[in-house]
Amino acid sequence: MDSKDSEVLPDAGVSHPLIGLPTYAESARFGSWQVDSAVLHFSYVQMVVEAGGIPVLLPPVGVARPELVARLDGLVLTGGADVGPDRYGAPAHPLTYTRPDRDDSEFRLFELARAVDLPILAVCRGLQVVNVAMGGSLIQHLPEVVGHAEHSGTEGGFTTTQVTTVPGSRVAAIAGADVKANCHHHQAIDRLANGLIATAHAADGTIEAAEAPDGPFLVGVQWHPEVDALDRRLTRALVAAAEDYRRERMS
Repeated sequence: MDSKDSEVLPDAGVSHPLIGLPTYAESARFGSWQVDSAVLHFSYVQMVVEAGGIPVLLPPVGVARPELVARLDGLVLTGGADVGPDRYGAPAHPLTYTRPDRDDSEFRLFELARAVDLPILAVCRGLQVVNVAMGGSLIQHLPEVVGHAEHSGTEGGFTTTQVTTVPGSRVAAIAGADVKANCHHHQAIDRLANGLIATAHAADGTIEAAEAPDGPFLVGVQWHPEVDALDRRLTRALVAAAEDYRRERMS
């Protein structure tokens, strides 16, 4: 290995955990090409790298397979489109926008990950996937319930929501008592699934985080930690859990 290689891979002998990141399948333009692509905000990739993990992009190419999950050490269920309301027995709201390809892939991915106790951090849509997969339901258009659109973000951007965590919870231990959360969501948890506890709320009562109180790492937040480059606490906690998982699996 020459000096250039050693600069690129200063810790090549260290075994970093592999962290899965579901993506969209979208038409995207880069260079002279407009082609179907696996697409994800690069901030997700950055937050995993900065926390010490190796990001693995997971496009929605059918339902997830067990051998895929067997290669991962952790999983971030990423943000995106609304979960199909048919999955919790509700008719679609006129403003509900779904991506069945992601639902098919990610609901199975979550099921397989839980079966092997894979550490999971669920972000925005990801938290909603977790809640529905475990038997809960969603508010399909939050402004109709809380009377404002302050959670909904801006076109291509975020709004700041003050979030208070529940003392003694895992998310409180990681992120602190109060969080200035970057939000971009018009849906939220309605009926909380059995097996989850609500661990953070906005001032209007909206559930902004939920977690499994026992067992392997499963934390979901309704906000977007990937856009806060100065705060990688949640991702570092996931990567630390993934490192433990990797060691136990290989021992």
